[in-house]
Amino acid sequence: MLLTVTTTRAPATDLGFLLVKHPDRVHSFDVPTGTAHVFYPDATEEKCTAALLLDVDPRRLRADATFSLGQYVNDRPYAASSLLASALAKVFRSALRGQSKDRPELAAQAIPLEIHVPVLRCKGDPAELFEPLGWAVTARPIPLDNVPDGHPLAGDSPYVDLTLTGELRLADALNHLYVLLPVLDDAKHYWVAPDEIDKLLRSGEGWLATHPAKVLIIRRYLAHRRSLTETALERLVAPDQGSVDEEAELPVVRLQSLAEQRREAVLAALAESGATRVLDLGCGGGALLSGLIKDKRYTEIVGTDVSSRALALAHRRLRLDRAPERQRDRVKLWQSALTYRDDRLRGYDAAVLMEVVEHIDPPRLPALEEAVFGHARPATVVVTTPNAEYNVLYEGLTGMRHSDHRFEWDRAEFAAWTDRTAAAHGYSVVVSGVGDADESHGRPTQLAVFTREGS
Repeated sequence: MLLTVTTTRAPATDLGFLLVKHPDRVHSFDVPTGTAHVFYPDATEEKCTAALLLDVDPRRLRADATFSLGQYVNDRPYAASSLLASALAKVFRSALRGQSKDRPELAAQAIPLEIHVPVLRCKGDPAELFEPLGWAVTARPIPLDNVPDGHPLAGDSPYVDLTLTGELRLADALNHLYVLLPVLDDAKHYWVAPDEIDKLLRSGEGWLATHPAKVLIIRRYLAHRRSLTETALERLVAPDQGSVDEEAELPVVRLQSLAEQRREAVLAALAESGATRVLDLGCGGGALLSGLIKDKRYTEIVGTDVSSRALALAHRRLRLDRAPERQRDRVKLWQSALTYRDDRLRGYDAAVLMEVVEHIDPPRLPALEEAVFGHARPATVVVTTPNAEYNVLYEGLTGMRHSDHRFEWDRAEFAAWTDRTAAAHGYSVVVSGVGDADESHGRPTQLAVFTREGS
């Protein structure tokens, strides 16, 4: 599948600085569903076009249980969808954030842009979603070839050739695409977890709250999961704006989400360990930190993440700027990579790796094990990770639960890893699960509590 971005703002080749991809090279990136390539079919001072080509490996797509060739015979490798949106987010990460080390002033400017998506599976009118954002929209239906008149498939297909033109910041354009491509397709290739709300609100900052189709966008982006949609709408709509329209009203009472159950299980394990000084390794936006800070038993709380943006989000989420000095003194946020030793992390009572290990490339796992269990050596380590066996119970899931997962273990694989890691570093380990249990597939989340021998 293909997406191109063109500008005529001279010198047009500055587009390479904004995308952080040199026009004279072909750039290739491994993504969970295949390989993404970035190249420039046109790069002159007057006009520059950057192309993102996603080459999907059908072997990485889950086969349809009712059709043995389903993973090979489908439109996923060809029609733009959440697969392309995920590749865009990984390949153009800095551009999505509006960051450009070499052209910061240009990154903040609106520039003439043309976006072309040759094949997009589309439910609804793209103009209703893109025109309120300042785009001129051309959506040409793609007819099916060689279908005789009168056949049920005769006429226009569900696909369009989409062209957007406008004068916008590149970051805004890319965020519009990241959110709206899967919305128009109305499908996602991975399990939509609660952290998708954070991604949606982050990418929709500045435009989603005022979009006339915001309810439709949120519902589709969150795969029609009502509890997630309700939460997203509550976080998006400011108190003085009132509630959403009657059609969008959702039940007030809802079941506890898996993310909430997971956090409670981790907090219970920490409380049982007797820890008072705790590390949240790979803390992200601070979901667990907000629970830790409410419990006065924890005298020192450290959140670490490799992403400075994630740490900034955690800082805002914890409201540290407005917190009393005593509260601020309990919390530290450090930038740190989990696959490297960090002397600052030594000497703590407990460490948490909540939904973190599956984001590490498998060849780098020994480095994480050495850094956490070998070097930092907290008395207790709590680890959670998805149970791959449970994935078959999620309707519509066609890959891993998150686009950034490098792997997902079944119960036997997780048990083998925990046993090996504990034995190598002098820990004992107890494995359990979180979430609703299924007789055949277990629980959706796996949880392990490592206890250092002699502690």
